[in-house]
Order: sequence, then C-alpha cells, then structure tokens
Amino acid sequence: QVQFVESGGGLVQPGGSLQLSCTASGSISIISFSNYAMGWYRQVLGKQRELVASITIAGSTNYADSVKGRFTISRTNVKKTVYLQMNSLKPEDTAVYYCNINPHRGDDYWGQGTQVTVSS
Repeated sequence: QVQFVESGGGLVQPGGSLQLSCTASGSISIISFSNYAMGWYRQVLGKQRELVASITIAGSTNYADSVKGRFTISRTNVKKTVYLQMNSLKPEDTAVYYCNINPHRGDDYWGQGTQVTVSS
C-alpha cells in the first residue's frame, strides 16, 4: 500500500516562508514514483480540497492563480519526494497541505497532511 507522508508545516508570520516535503512510503519503487505526476493540495476546514501546484513526470509545473509567483513545486525522484517552497505567505494560505498523485484517485494514498498557519 502506498502512502504519502507530509512534513514541514508550522506557524509563520505573514510574508514568511516554509518548505514542505512529501515522501512516498510503502510498496512503490523509485521508477514507479517517477512515472506519476504529483500535486500539492490544501484544505481549509469546511471547504473542498484544492490543487495548488502540480508537476509532471517531465518536470513541468503548474500553479493555482492564488499561489502563482509565490510557491514552487519540485521533485527528487531518487528520494521519492516532492517539495513545495512557499514564499510571501499570506493568512489565506492557512490550511492543511497534502500531496498526492495528480489527478488523485478519490480516497487513495492520502496522508495525514501538514498544517500551515500564517498569522501574526
């Protein structure tokens, strides 16, 4: 069973930065991981989970308008890890952040997520 384990969240002041990491665990090889497009999603309590950044197997990236120019997604396949560098953070970025394949398959592979709180 494959699961993604997110880390790196925390409390940060507006304008600050955080780097999130997400590592694939379980029965997935480096080759298999490298053949998945990946995404970072976030969810605010009571709202739907939204895709904020994605990266293809070739390394092309795409971002939601709300984070474009501030967030950067990257991946290191040999470590089965995806990163999200978040700069110029705003209070509205407060959410639980998850990674998963993109597009995700319903309830499959979700981890616990990592809480990001942007507040002064």
